[in-house]
Amino acid sequence: MDRIERTILRNLIYDDEYCRKVIPFIKKEYFHEKNEKTIFEEIYSFIEKYNKLVTKEILFIEVSKRTDLNETEVKDINSIIAELKSESVEIEWLVNSTEKWCKERAIYLALMESVHIVDDESSDKNRDSIPHILSEALSVSFDHNIGHDYLKNYKERYEFYHKTEKKIPFDLEYFNKITKGGISSKTLNIALAGTGVGKSLFMCHVASSCLLQGRNVLYITLEMAEEKIAERIDANLLDVNIRDLSEIPRQNFETKITNLMRKTVGTLIIKEYPTASAHSGHFKSLLNELAMKKSFKPDIIFIDYLNICSSSRYKGNNTNSYTFIKSIAEELRGLAVEFDVPIVSATQTTRSGYNSSNVELTDTSESFGLPATADFMFGLISTEELEQRGQIMVKQLKNRYNDPTTNRKFLIGVDRAKMRLYDVDQNAQKEILDSGQEVEYTKQESTKQFEGFKF
Repeated sequence: MDRIERTILRNLIYDDEYCRKVIPFIKKEYFHEKNEKTIFEEIYSFIEKYNKLVTKEILFIEVSKRTDLNETEVKDINSIIAELKSESVEIEWLVNSTEKWCKERAIYLALMESVHIVDDESSDKNRDSIPHILSEALSVSFDHNIGHDYLKNYKERYEFYHKTEKKIPFDLEYFNKITKGGISSKTLNIALAGTGVGKSLFMCHVASSCLLQGRNVLYITLEMAEEKIAERIDANLLDVNIRDLSEIPRQNFETKITNLMRKTVGTLIIKEYPTASAHSGHFKSLLNELAMKKSFKPDIIFIDYLNICSSSRYKGNNTNSYTFIKSIAEELRGLAVEFDVPIVSATQTTRSGYNSSNVELTDTSESFGLPATADFMFGLISTEELEQRGQIMVKQLKNRYNDPTTNRKFLIGVDRAKMRLYDVDQNAQKEILDSGQEVEYTKQESTKQFEGFKF
């Protein structure tokens, strides 16, 4: 047996502090031989049941009770237990060494499992699961944080209250107002709209804005070709009517792109997947590949759009739409947390919500589990009147950044020819009923408002 494995088993018996730090993270599979696995099983079982260190005498008794061991195996295991004697070891070194051993064993076992999946076509797992298996193994670590102690951790809490949160701002005034300066990392942000209202237009505009801010942007499309997304972003950033892009001479086009490159240090990557074929596992593999091959780490991810992703946990034809879409939303939010980025995506309205001028959360198509998972969700509303005025109404539906009743509704301008959004005149906002907008009064107006009141 490896020296580190014997040291681990010995200290699980004799060192209470060490045992409580490492026992939650050790798996019996990490031990090479059956005898060592058996000893660990008995140690773990006793601690889990009695919340105390096991003794060698108890181990002898418990091993003898097992029906899955023959007489020779019991004798060999008892011999190993007898050799486990108390020794003084530096606990910090031991914990670190145990963590390293767990990581190495987890990676080795993941590699062996991956080889088995490749070689055995009858395996219950397919090759698409290999990146997830390896990723799980690589993420093995000892996390000793078991929660926030309200009374003892007040200093850390105070620092958190006064820490400037990392945000990616919009170039649209009211979106910054309702999100307190932009969207945060580790969040899922969803635009709800009917067909043709502007879901992709919104995401292409915000992606363009982020690129101009010097951000690294990853745009994943499952609906349109990579070139079609790039075309929309070209229209936005190059200030050219989308219909005229094919008419621009090559030299003029190259000049515009060169000038754009001088304005930003960011990078925009557009990746296309077939509709309903890619899930969070594919996106995770893409992120790892981009990091290795291009040294590219996105600051924000756009996924166009959520409903036509697949789930890494469920197959769509075997699962109801509520569970399926909720699963996709949870997996994408998990991806945002794991890679410390905000994710922006979109979803369709129901049939009744297509022509509605006042969409609600209940108008989310296929699954109400999506709004339950999203951090920020808003509706994009277009009517014939708004279309004639070149405007889109935005309605807050869910907002973990801010109070959603403030500025519940507002207008933004839209230039569909250039795939661009912009702020409209402040007077236009005042025409919206039930908007919940904050009204700012001058001192004279404020005094007039309360004439006749005694204080």
